[in-house]
Amino acid sequence: MSALRDSLESYLTLRRALGTRLAEPGMALSAFVRFLEAEGLDHITTESAMRWARQPEWAQPATWARKLTAVRGFASWLSAGDSRTEVPPYGVLVARHRRKSPHIYSPQEIRRLMWHARRLHSRTGLRACTYATLIGLLASTGLRPGEALALDVGDVDLRAGILAIRDSKFGKSRLVPVSPSTRQALARYSRFRDATAPQRETQAFFVSERGTRLTGCGARWTFARLCAEVGLRPSVQRRSGRGPRLYDMRHAFATTKLIEWYRAGLDVDREIPKLSTYLGHSEVGNTYWYIEAVPELLQLATERLSARRWGDRQ
Repeated sequence: MSALRDSLESYLTLRRALGTRLAEPGMALSAFVRFLEAEGLDHITTESAMRWARQPEWAQPATWARKLTAVRGFASWLSAGDSRTEVPPYGVLVARHRRKSPHIYSPQEIRRLMWHARRLHSRTGLRACTYATLIGLLASTGLRPGEALALDVGDVDLRAGILAIRDSKFGKSRLVPVSPSTRQALARYSRFRDATAPQRETQAFFVSERGTRLTGCGARWTFARLCAEVGLRPSVQRRSGRGPRLYDMRHAFATTKLIEWYRAGLDVDREIPKLSTYLGHSEVGNTYWYIEAVPELLQLATERLSARRWGDRQ
């Protein structure tokens, strides 16, 4: 093991001990160290960091910026003990963060995605069953994809129909009740999974064909392929192409619920804190964002506000 790799292990251990997960940055930094080793470099330079961060060339500038941010933190820590280390300056790769407009899946699109998922190539049928059930769960609950993939068998109460979401975004945990139909679908998957892969080394609820926990990268790639099959994404050889994401299932769930409330004449301002808690948002303002992001919701909200103002004038 090289000195750089030893240093990276120490850095990641320290950061995680302080409460930072560093899942994606950790993988990125490991790739960066492999890049330096392949280049025959034993210390970080701004030039090498920039060259690595800009790979692949077809990636979005935001991806380049995130990679360089991860390197900057590692280099700053490393420079305290190695004077040769260069810390990439701020501002050299800047990508303004803009919230991506969500794709609101229609019920028909969700059914088509699940239909194609059930036909994924799978020697035992487990891969197909896993992805069909995962898509159905995300569509019916609005869970973050990472929350669903992090579920262990013990987190899913199939009798009560309650999911225990532990240490999610911002370190928050919550209990998420599911509908009877969702509970039944999870129970069917659980029985099939246990019959197909009875001896597993993981406690994960959702598992791959090999009986291992699904990874975020693998789930996103497979979902992108499914989107391409139903015409929601272009079919591209080198990458999945831009288009609807697995995370947009969460947006579709929240948006559908808000539209239902508006059309039913409910006081959305009173109901929205419940949705915010269910989704695990850190503040209610994050839930109100859906109203601004989706034209139909914004129109409904405008009509409701106009009706209130007209009523006040009477």
